Amino acid sequence: MKRTLVAGGLCAATLLLGAEAFAQTGTVRGKVVDEKEQPVVEAVITLEFQGGVTRKLETKTNKKGEFTQVGMYPGPYRITVSKDGYAPAVIEYRISMGEPTYVPDIKMLTRAAAQAAAGDPGREELAANFKKATELTQAGQLDQAEAAYQEILVKHPSVAEVHYNLGFVYSQKKDWPAAEAAYLKAIEIRPAYGEAYTALARVYRESGQAAKATEILAKAAAENTTDPKVQFGVAVDLLNSGKGEEAVAAFQKVLEIDPNFADAYFHLGTLAVGQNKIPEAIGHLEKFLSMNPTNTQNVATAQGLLQALKPKQ
Repeated sequence: MKRTLVAGGLCAATLLLGAEAFAQTGTVRGKVVDEKEQPVVEAVITLEFQGGVTRKLETKTNKKGEFTQVGMYPGPYRITVSKDGYAPAVIEYRISMGEPTYVPDIKMLTRAAAQAAAGDPGREELAANFKKATELTQAGQLDQAEAAYQEILVKHPSVAEVHYNLGFVYSQKKDWPAAEAAYLKAIEIRPAYGEAYTALARVYRESGQAAKATEILAKAAAENTTDPKVQFGVAVDLLNSGKGEEAVAAFQKVLEIDPNFADAYFHLGTLAVGQNKIPEAIGHLEKFLSMNPTNTQNVATAQGLLQALKPKQ
């Protein structure tokens, strides 16, 4: 899985960049919450393509405040969330191909709360400084980005996204203790921060602490039972630990949550090969390839396995 970086303005919501890409069209998923982190039901989600072609899609949140929109052109979108009694929330977001792009929770403020926030000049300054720090990170200017995030924390020490992005910077610099501390702080501020859990697990794994990676992923899975990316991280960890049967069950759980999670099919296919379940392996691998994946290594592996397996049917 690729590392991701939180980016964008903090006024209405935050953005994630670097989502994986696997098919010709994209899917976006997210959740809308209020100031108390409770789901906002029946909020209207309008998605407007910003790539030069007029395309506008609309959906609504369900009883859990969640929304999904499939069949999207990959590229930049303006996402507007609206509901009576609330101020509209607007974010700019890039949708990737293939595996769903997950938008972090979008917070809607009541109109009264939004008016109060609009009168806070510090909020606008925070958004501008956060954007600058993100751009430095994306440009690979890690020392400058670290300094920019630290400067933000002087005035705003409790913004989970800032600590998360600092963790990303430290991970890029292979400063594992600092990365661990940053991700743990993000989780302390937001206990259900799925991305921070999986990023922390990568830190533990890459720094030779496999047992701690397993432990943190188990906690993440308990905190984020409907997040397929977190559950996928658990499945991969089980696979890497040689627990094949448990990995199969975990990958199947990923697909129960999100049937379009391409890499889960790939891993189920390779596991089935090891179990000599040839028809099952072929089915999973063909399903994976049918989703037009762009992970060249996995594509080549799947194609090679299919060429070897099909004559054995």
